[in-house]
Amino acid sequence: MKKQQTGFIKLLADFFTSYLPDVKGLSKNTITSYQYAFQLLFEFLYNKKGLLPEKVTFDTLSSDTILEYLAWLETDRQCSANTRNQRHAAVSSFAKYALKKSFKESVSFCADVADIPKKKAPVNNEVKHFTKEEISILLKLPDTSRMIGRRDVVLMSVLYSSGARAQEICDLSANDIKFGSTTTIRLKGKGQKARMVVIPDNCAKLLKNYIESKRLNTVDRELRLQHVFPSQTHEKMTISCVEGIVRKYVSLAKNLHPSLFRHPSYSPHSFRHSIAVHMLECGESLAVIKAFLGHSSIATTLVYATVTPELANKYLIERGRALVGIECEQDVKLLDWSLPFLRKTTKTK
Repeated sequence: MKKQQTGFIKLLADFFTSYLPDVKGLSKNTITSYQYAFQLLFEFLYNKKGLLPEKVTFDTLSSDTILEYLAWLETDRQCSANTRNQRHAAVSSFAKYALKKSFKESVSFCADVADIPKKKAPVNNEVKHFTKEEISILLKLPDTSRMIGRRDVVLMSVLYSSGARAQEICDLSANDIKFGSTTTIRLKGKGQKARMVVIPDNCAKLLKNYIESKRLNTVDRELRLQHVFPSQTHEKMTISCVEGIVRKYVSLAKNLHPSLFRHPSYSPHSFRHSIAVHMLECGESLAVIKAFLGHSSIATTLVYATVTPELANKYLIERGRALVGIECEQDVKLLDWSLPFLRKTTKTK
């Protein structure tokens, strides 16, 4: 017997399948970010309130509940204030949509969400990056006798060598990789913009061996459109899985090397920060780093100019080293709710 959906769930489905892609014309990455905010919301409601998605109503989501959710993001999931604000913005966007479509049912929910202020992020220009020694340690940790360990070392190597964002890694297909005298990767970034980056030979060799082991080195276009990094349960990895892999190996590294890895937490973005810092250390200009990372403004890249560890000599030509050995571990995944609009890729115009 099919479970009856609440008005909340019906509106949320329309929000993701029609309004965001067709009316607003938002990019796939933005929609994915919004989906993730609601995946986490349902996870919170189940773990902390014992509430299944089909039981969620607008009345369920009082201001107290939304505030608890935002606090849970910071405490249990160790999200930053900026990330908390992004999740709040996703809920707020849906609340405004719901108010237009079902005023009477959603007015209280919308008012409660609107009353929650944006949290001021602490002023902290510190860039959480790994040292070169720490990168080397992380890439040696996966158990390369197992497929899952080989996947993980390739994933972290590409994260670092390409400066890719987590979502860009999730979206990467075999068709985006061109091997040759130099190996290039096509990364699809924010605002549906794409950029080509060259990865070093060591990383390229590692990636090529991995692609061949998965039989994606083929002229069959359908196979080449498969995603390079699958999860344990799906053909395409999620940001949550990438975050879990990074947390796993950082935790192992901290236990093995207590004098290193000094930040309380690291994220997939720390690999992106790391390559930018190391390029700056070897004398690359901010303009080159800006293009490499796909920043739309040099102002974004300027944050790396505030990082002042000792300069390394000629590090750029060595980046991606210590890639010996190589595929993944149990995926850190959210509960598999029967809500396809939060799991499937939404088409954009």
